[in-house]
Amino acid sequence: MPETSNEIVIKRIIDQEWDMFHSVKASEPAACQEEEGTFRLMRWMSHSVLPGALLEALEDQLEQAAAQGRNLMTEKYARMGNQIPPLKDNPRIGAIVAAERDWMVALHQRWPLTFPGTGERFEAYLAADLETWSDRSLELCSAFVQAALAEGRNPVQDRYANLFQRMGYASIEEREQKTRMQMFKCAQ
Repeated sequence: MPETSNEIVIKRIIDQEWDMFHSVKASEPAACQEEEGTFRLMRWMSHSVLPGALLEALEDQLEQAAAQGRNLMTEKYARMGNQIPPLKDNPRIGAIVAAERDWMVALHQRWPLTFPGTGERFEAYLAADLETWSDRSLELCSAFVQAALAEGRNPVQDRYANLFQRMGYASIEEREQKTRMQMFKCAQ
């Protein structure tokens, strides 16, 4: 099956993100910095539901950051650790995070074994990530979120459905059932 233009752009984005992520200077390097396959899979999941225009904007911002000598991953993780002040004060960030949080809570309510938390860490991660985005990317993401809300879609659910399909599950429901069965076996 030939790759779509979005898949090609996603691969280029992830290549740039990996280069930045792998070179983050931390006092204690994270184990995930050595797990390129996991990083690529999770970043693919994050980007897998985004529209082409937003993907292109994300690719552009990564290219611009690299040309300026900026490492957006270093900035994101420094923000997550409150080591630097906010990078951007754009009201779209709070609105995007709120929608994504609500979508994550809906997943937790429907599939509590697959999504055991309600996403506190998810919110901090997303907000820090969005602070590294260009105003154009935030504008396009906000439009994507607003369209999803208006249509009653849950893009977080779509992302995880994509992830679990890549992992060999037919659906999130199948993943939930297998987790339930594993818990039952362990309890015996």
